[in-house]
Amino acid sequence: MSKKAYVRLQMVQWLMRRSVHRLKVKLRRLWLSKTCLLCGVAVIDEQPICEPCKLDLPWLQHGCQFCALPIPAGERSCHQCQQQLQPFRQAAAAWSYGFPVSTLISRFKYNSQWPYGRLLAQMLAEYLEFEYQEGRLIKADYLLAVPLANKRQRQRGYNQAQMIAQWLSRDLHIPLLYKTAQRIRYTSIQQGLTASQRHRNMRNAFRIVQPEQVVGRHIAIVDDVLTTGATCAALTRSLLAAGASRVDVYCLARTGFAAG
Repeated sequence: MSKKAYVRLQMVQWLMRRSVHRLKVKLRRLWLSKTCLLCGVAVIDEQPICEPCKLDLPWLQHGCQFCALPIPAGERSCHQCQQQLQPFRQAAAAWSYGFPVSTLISRFKYNSQWPYGRLLAQMLAEYLEFEYQEGRLIKADYLLAVPLANKRQRQRGYNQAQMIAQWLSRDLHIPLLYKTAQRIRYTSIQQGLTASQRHRNMRNAFRIVQPEQVVGRHIAIVDDVLTTGATCAALTRSLLAAGASRVDVYCLARTGFAAG
């Protein structure tokens, strides 16, 4: 092969490689091209949310180090935890329960709009990873979703906490426990109850049916919203009684409702 023919061949091969690379870039952009679920603007990212909308979310800037209740900057724990700690060791929430997170959770939870839940779970996973890296949170051995009563799950058709836990398990590479806990008592809906009524309502509501899965393990309970913590506290007591070494709570959002 002459030198001129060799140079031409090299040029053709380079042009082919460049064309293939450009095609891959275009396909990736097409694959990642989405619209922001909040404002509708086009985004090229793995998450369907634009950066301005993401920054505008009500991120929980200052929360109690034990229960994540929003507190003033400079304080470390809320008044309730200073008086009596929750049975779980630590709660982690990415947001305060305010607009638009409250609306996204409601649409996911009550209107079966899964993309909102998936987006929130993705961002919660990012938040938890950051907390692990900063040493503010110890990574759990297992995740466990708050179980629904069979009647309520049949009515709704799904358990939103279970879905969040499945997404977190995939993103954080933490195994998810299935059928480990069971809600053995049908309880009234917590919404609208006072803190003391919520705690009474959840008393003896759970049973650990596979205690061998939790003995000596660090378990993170997963739920959508932490309000007074009554539900997670009741499940925590059951887990600790079954032999769990530590129980934390991972949730999307924390209300400003104290546990007292």
